[in-house]
Amino acid sequence: MVFSAPAFLFFFLPIFLLITFCLRQELRNLFIFLASILFYFVDGGSLTLVLVASIALNYFIAIGIQRLDKVNRVLLFIFGILVNLVPLLYYKYSVFFISVLHDVVPSFHAGGLKAGAIALPVGISFFTFHSLSYLIDVYQGKVAPEKSLVDFGMYMANFPQLIAGPIVRYSEVKDDIRHRPLTVDNIYAGMVRFVIGLGKKAILADNIGFVADKAFSLPPGGLTTAMAWLGILAYTLQIFFDFSGYSDMAIGIGRMMGFRFPENFNQPYCARNITEFWRRWHMTLSRWFRDYVYIPLGGNRKGSLRTFFNLLAVFFLCGLWHGAAYGFVIWGFYHGLLLVFERILKNTIKFEPSGIAGQLATFFLVMLGWVFFRAANLKAAAFFFSALAFHPVLDPDLIHYKVSLDKLFFIGLGMFFAFMRPEWISAVNISGRVPAKLAVVMQGVCSMVILVISCAMISTNGFNPFIYFRF
Repeated sequence: MVFSAPAFLFFFLPIFLLITFCLRQELRNLFIFLASILFYFVDGGSLTLVLVASIALNYFIAIGIQRLDKVNRVLLFIFGILVNLVPLLYYKYSVFFISVLHDVVPSFHAGGLKAGAIALPVGISFFTFHSLSYLIDVYQGKVAPEKSLVDFGMYMANFPQLIAGPIVRYSEVKDDIRHRPLTVDNIYAGMVRFVIGLGKKAILADNIGFVADKAFSLPPGGLTTAMAWLGILAYTLQIFFDFSGYSDMAIGIGRMMGFRFPENFNQPYCARNITEFWRRWHMTLSRWFRDYVYIPLGGNRKGSLRTFFNLLAVFFLCGLWHGAAYGFVIWGFYHGLLLVFERILKNTIKFEPSGIAGQLATFFLVMLGWVFFRAANLKAAAFFFSALAFHPVLDPDLIHYKVSLDKLFFIGLGMFFAFMRPEWISAVNISGRVPAKLAVVMQGVCSMVILVISCAMISTNGFNPFIYFRF
């Protein structure tokens, strides 16, 4: 079920919130757990059993880790890590690994197993990372295992962040699991945040996405340089507003339920270098890799060469986490190499990209990287790069695209909001500048306008799944 689908907006969410608000606090977690499983089952079907099994296994493994002696708890911890990784490797990566093996050894065959042969449980990358962080934190003694299976299941299956994040660690919400009073302020703030996310998705991402889809769907020989640059600019904006819109909606629903989910985006295209970009883009994933992979590998504490290796290893895994394809792996390595290059510049000549020049250069480099992320395969990516590099159109008869003025308007609007610096947003914050009651009214009116326009766009553009649902 998609947050921007009419069935969710006008049926599931209102009924869910109404029942949640009416239930006694001791029954809310059970209801949220059951509603979340239903939410997942609508699209996941029988694969919902993978999620349910993950919840049950991780619940009992965590309790066992706390109770066993040192040797056995290590063995159980290793078993727990494998239990979480095996389904991810099977469902998401087995076909890709077999194809890689076939590319290396052409004589190798796997009985005709092809991409799409194994159905992928929606959001498996996200709930696997939730499970791994939970077991690691329990093993290291940072948190105590959850005693209630219902409460743990509610944390794992909590539908706002289940499908596409943000990646919420148990340690970040453990205090809210049993004690989170529902207040009018939280409900109102959550609604406003949800509507902002819906607007990002329905008004900006979906309309801008038409241009990106058209550019990347053109056949070889039918893509001009101008359309190629417009297409990759459109995708750069689309993926930001699509994913940050989902995060805003998830954070907003969580807020209405009494949870404070961590922020996931902070105007990433305002970053002045690649290092800063990764502190602003998909922040919960960046922190996850930092805390559970980069630092355990040694971080930057063991010399420059080891630091460079650690960065490349982390971003190889980051690329692979996003998808089982060469393009995602290259995209990860690309960002890892950019970070290594920045470290070399900083260590050797004390130079660090900054200012407007740094921001433009960073945006340009990030935009080029999205080609690997969006293109169907490496051949399509190479074709697209050739068009970006002033590759002439081979067959004029194939030039059948036409970008309407309204789509160009949405691209311009997207550029405006994507490049708004956080301090500018704070500067125009009406809080404290007008009476509090009037500020609330103005905020509510703006939210209603966004909601109405978003619903109109959904009605016009139809169903558009979130980009990160496939991860």
